[in-house]
Amino acid sequence: MNETLKSLLDPRGMQERPVIKLAPRVGIEELKKGKILFYDNTKLSFCNYGEVFVRIKERFREMGIENFVNYRETVRGKDTKALEAYAAMLAEEKPAAAVVALGDMGTSPATCIVTMALEKLGIPAVYITAPPGGELVEGVAVYRAGNLCLCKIDIYQASTIEDVRREVDRKWDYIIDSLTADPQKLKEVARIDFKMDLVPPADNGLLPVTKTIKTDEAGLSEPGCYMEEIMDYLDREHIGDGLPVIPPTQSRLEKMYAYCPFDPAEVLWREVGPTGKDVTVRDVAIAAVMAGCKPQAMPVLVTAFNALADRRYNLLQSVTTSHPGGNMVLVSGPIAQQVGISGRQGCLGPGYPANATIGRAVNLVIMNVCRSVPGICDLDCLASQAEFTYCFAEEPELAQWPMINEEHYDSETTTVYVLKAEPQHDIIDFLSLDGHDLLDTLTDCCTTLGSNNAYIPGPLVLVLTPDHGMMLKNSGYTKDAIREHIHRRAVHDVPMVRNRGLVPVRPPEFADKHPMPVTRNPKDVELVVVGGRGGHSGVILPWALHSESIVLPITLPDGKTARSIEEFKR
Repeated sequence: MNETLKSLLDPRGMQERPVIKLAPRVGIEELKKGKILFYDNTKLSFCNYGEVFVRIKERFREMGIENFVNYRETVRGKDTKALEAYAAMLAEEKPAAAVVALGDMGTSPATCIVTMALEKLGIPAVYITAPPGGELVEGVAVYRAGNLCLCKIDIYQASTIEDVRREVDRKWDYIIDSLTADPQKLKEVARIDFKMDLVPPADNGLLPVTKTIKTDEAGLSEPGCYMEEIMDYLDREHIGDGLPVIPPTQSRLEKMYAYCPFDPAEVLWREVGPTGKDVTVRDVAIAAVMAGCKPQAMPVLVTAFNALADRRYNLLQSVTTSHPGGNMVLVSGPIAQQVGISGRQGCLGPGYPANATIGRAVNLVIMNVCRSVPGICDLDCLASQAEFTYCFAEEPELAQWPMINEEHYDSETTTVYVLKAEPQHDIIDFLSLDGHDLLDTLTDCCTTLGSNNAYIPGPLVLVLTPDHGMMLKNSGYTKDAIREHIHRRAVHDVPMVRNRGLVPVRPPEFADKHPMPVTRNPKDVELVVVGGRGGHSGVILPWALHSESIVLPITLPDGKTARSIEEFKR
């Protein structure tokens, strides 16, 4: 049999797929005597969604159930441990049942974790979801709980109060069954029909492709044999990103470890994505194989994953958000050039293998291991090319000011900067004659009413071409002067950012600001000079939802700063 088929590794890793025991349900009389906990993850303040709980309480009162206890707190910025601790606090109320809402967008997975924790603590719960979050919640519940009472109602931002009430009424029988069904009926109520991974990964870690691919030419050992059939299988199983991949065999995996002295079992991320699976060095290496990376890419990838795992990055929500941003990886320092990551002309587009494959490997892990698959377990409304790959480097020869690695460490240290962000927005200016006029053009592009940072101030990256960088420097601008200018002038009039876009998340001291800045302070503005000569610079705008940019140095397993890629060679 073809060697590729015999040893094709499953890039999803191991999925434990636990099945939690749901809390015993109670009867209507018990609901009348006890408390009903209502937990709002703050999404009910959006548009007319608050009518969900209003109508449910009205229907309860019609049944003689009137003892309600209300909690409202965001799940954003909390990891699994913090979410479970919050559920334990809710459980101290000793409610007879709980109604949880709303699973409509990026908070859906975290709120699902709270619902699961309530069930484990013996509290019957029903979780109210709405598009597009309903499908994502189903995935989280399948991977992490096996069963859960999920009530999908069809409402959206323009739904009227009457629409919302009508949807609650339409699902009222399901809501009551979720809280009172006998064990046999509860199995049906809590059953989840899922669209993916119907058969969990095998214990041997291999993909069962031999069961679906004919091997009439079993004597052939050419690595490219059956490539079309392999890709068809991966596409059917939603493994990969839709582009052709290098089949991840054991021999290819071993070669990928040539510059990876890290323990393959080392955990880089914990409990992330719909699956809630830990991500290991081995998982990253398999994704690197599939993406077409060279082995020298592994130290960069390990550092990038350690940076993404920083609590301040808000990885739990970022891998399934409806925002179309990718996970940008910006490398500064000598190792970038040693492994071929480019910051030269066209560096944010095609043509540079290290840029393309390293960025791709990051997002393959998110799709394959976390199972954040578009249309099934990912909320992306449109998505973007930034979710295929998003990696480039600073070029020392082009830099007009100290690079990121020099600002944070020194010129011999290589750093990896990560940011959940939109694709670059083009900034054209071929006519300005000095840096003063140019800076006004650049500043005007640092936000729009349709950008997250109009409502959530946070980090952004100004990407200057060499010509624009020289103009600014020749006009006397330092990095800090540019940062200060953008912080003071990239603003919106307050009436323009009120009751549109999304619910603001701003520092408390911004409550009375006018106009409203899109950065919290000048340090939120990062600045690099890359690309080719000409008048097209760019700005990379952030997701910023409880999400920070993170900078880490590339280090050896013992924590020592690496000066050369050759130090990683095994």
